[in-house]
Amino acid sequence: MKVVLLCGGKGTRLREQTQSIPKPLVEIGGKPILWHVMKSYAHFGFNDFVLCLGYKGRMIKEYFDPQRSWRHQDLIVDVTCEGAPRLRVLGTEDEDWRIGFVDTGEATETGGRIKRVERLVDGETFMVNYADGLADLDVRRLLEFHRARGKIGTLTVVRPLCQWGVLELNDGTVTRFREKPRMNEWISGGFFVFESRFFDYLDEDCVLERGPLERLAADGQLAAFRHAGFWECMDTYKDSVTLNELWRGGSAPWKVWLNNDGR
Repeated sequence: MKVVLLCGGKGTRLREQTQSIPKPLVEIGGKPILWHVMKSYAHFGFNDFVLCLGYKGRMIKEYFDPQRSWRHQDLIVDVTCEGAPRLRVLGTEDEDWRIGFVDTGEATETGGRIKRVERLVDGETFMVNYADGLADLDVRRLLEFHRARGKIGTLTVVRPLCQWGVLELNDGTVTRFREKPRMNEWISGGFFVFESRFFDYLDEDCVLERGPLERLAADGQLAAFRHAGFWECMDTYKDSVTLNELWRGGSAPWKVWLNNDGR
């Protein structure tokens, strides 16, 4: 099953780092967040990736292929522990990954990027991820939920922490202060599963989160998988600092590949 990773955005809210590198290469614990996302999927047996490149996409290719054998064409690289070819990821352990690199345009919107890799999905059920969020999510359970619901699409919903402290008031007097409580509302966590029919909802200029998902919901074809565990999106420099602190402190819940039970 293909895992489509959206790696082409400019990451303007993280411009302290993305002026020089693409957002998927911003590091956590010395590894790009893209590596962390791929490592999580591969742990559960999903290791066939399609990377939708755009802004500074060449640098992402060079991360996986530092010899630059790809030049300027779209590229499929097999990363295997046995046989040939073998490709080592910047001196790390060999990974059993198959990676497709596709230039989907620097200014292309999220839905358009997915549409442009339709030929690589080839009629399959497939997964999509923004490649900037980390969770202790078991994607096998997400897939099982998707299949049980029988919808065209499933998104993972999460309840993030509020960015601000919350005050409770009574007749103009503060009665309680809660530091960054968990929100009551659910938001998209960026882990999707789609049937190939979803491509009928896409065109090469669309924004995934607007027309396509809105139409899918209006048609009753969008399921929501609730994830109550850890989730954090690396959207700002502060987010990257937080995730690095978790990694250095040995409390990185998304590091599921080190847990025998996959949770």
